Amino acid sequence: MTTSAKWLAPLLVLMLGSFLPPMDSAIVNVPIPHIQKDLGGGTDDIAWISTAYSLGMAVFVPLTNWLSDRFGLTRVHRAALIGFLVGSGLCGLAWDLNSLIAFRVLTAIPGSLVPVVTISIIYRIVPRESIGTAMGLYGLGVIVAPSLAPTIGGLIVQDLSWRWIFLFKEPIGVIAVIAGLFLIPKMEPNSTVHKFDWWGYLTFAYGLSAIIVVSAKGQKWHWDSYPVLILIVSALLSLALFATIENEVEHPLIDLRIFRYWPFVNSLLLIGVLLIMVFGVAYYIPQFLQNVQGLDARNTGLVLLPMGLMMVVVVPLAGKLYDWIGPRWLALVGMLGSIVGLTLISGGISVDMGRTEASIWIMIAMLGAALGMMPIMTNGLSWLPPHLVGYGGAMNNVMQRAASALGVAIIGVIVKRSSAQLTADTDALQTPTTLPQYRDADPQALTGLYLQTQDHIQATADANAFLMTTGLAVLGTLLVLMLKKPPRSPAPPTTSPGRQRTAAKTVPRTTAAEPR
Repeated sequence: MTTSAKWLAPLLVLMLGSFLPPMDSAIVNVPIPHIQKDLGGGTDDIAWISTAYSLGMAVFVPLTNWLSDRFGLTRVHRAALIGFLVGSGLCGLAWDLNSLIAFRVLTAIPGSLVPVVTISIIYRIVPRESIGTAMGLYGLGVIVAPSLAPTIGGLIVQDLSWRWIFLFKEPIGVIAVIAGLFLIPKMEPNSTVHKFDWWGYLTFAYGLSAIIVVSAKGQKWHWDSYPVLILIVSALLSLALFATIENEVEHPLIDLRIFRYWPFVNSLLLIGVLLIMVFGVAYYIPQFLQNVQGLDARNTGLVLLPMGLMMVVVVPLAGKLYDWIGPRWLALVGMLGSIVGLTLISGGISVDMGRTEASIWIMIAMLGAALGMMPIMTNGLSWLPPHLVGYGGAMNNVMQRAASALGVAIIGVIVKRSSAQLTADTDALQTPTTLPQYRDADPQALTGLYLQTQDHIQATADANAFLMTTGLAVLGTLLVLMLKKPPRSPAPPTTSPGRQRTAAKTVPRTTAAEPR
């Protein structure tokens, strides 16, 4: 049996399992109107379906490494996948909005563990020289799933109940669990399991939760309101306390030594930039197509389908190319493509925008994620010593959750403020004096003029938001130029301050007569 044959089969099983949580995160945006019609609730209440899932996915990620040490990677992966399937099934059976939100949290708790455990297993079973290829295949789940989610969701809700966006994943997950019993190698827990860092976990969980809640609700509550300001300040203080605790304890929840490796920090920043672009396009383009151009869920999904198919081809190819040429050229070409695509979108989005040109622009804009995401993530993790890879994978997952929430929030602020300014300017210009032909018009004609004007305002506001995203892509290009492939041997381990003190206590003092 060849070397690749030994890890390819378990990798495909891991890829199948890793496809499900990101899919669940993105697919729910399409059928929101159908869920609201069936279960009731206002716009602010219904938004908690996504916010609750994001909270659960982010807050419970830090548990992964301790659970893996305690129970073993294989058991944690299997239990997390089963727990995710149970939660997703319950979402499909929800009887009201509150039960659906509660079940979304229950789904996110085990779902948050799957990506981190999967990365740790991949770095255990795949040789270092093939890690790019392996991460490219893994990326089919992480990157392609959110890209295909709007299309799949649109097709499902057009012909079936919204409940099937949760239930259709059940047989896929069952296949992944059964296949994993036979193909994923058993990895035993560590012989020594350290005490859980409760203070570190609580401070981290609160800080990240507050940031996500502010991202989701800041626009509704107003950014300068006391609740938002209190959440922002308390989140920053909580995260600062978390960093202090982690530098003091002997066995931290997240080993902050990962931030001593600049290539890894650079990869985190780039992942944040890419995901703000991805979720900005994936969230606001479907809204524009449905609200302004009047497309239904199915046709909206079909406009986004070419992007998903492009991801299916390009993501694994990028992983293979990473093993040959490293990350820089792949990420650079992808980021430059994203700049071109986002520029085309910001300059061409309009009420009369054609579906074909929209599909082409979206594909070009997503090149950065397709070509760069997995090489950037793989490169950053490869700079870490083996014992820190699990912590790096957890922080990657946290960055993905935070960047997706912040991306939607930041673009939403730009869209709202642009819309308000454009509406005020338009109202000042559209007066009986400037438009005498409408002075004696009937109400139906005036309503038509108002709706047409609002559509053009929405298109211009979205264009301004995508122009800002283009600027972010330019900043990402500068970070890409700093990428470099890691050395063949793993990075040497470093010692945290807490462990330095422990080592100092345990190493006996020497005298002049003793050999040093």
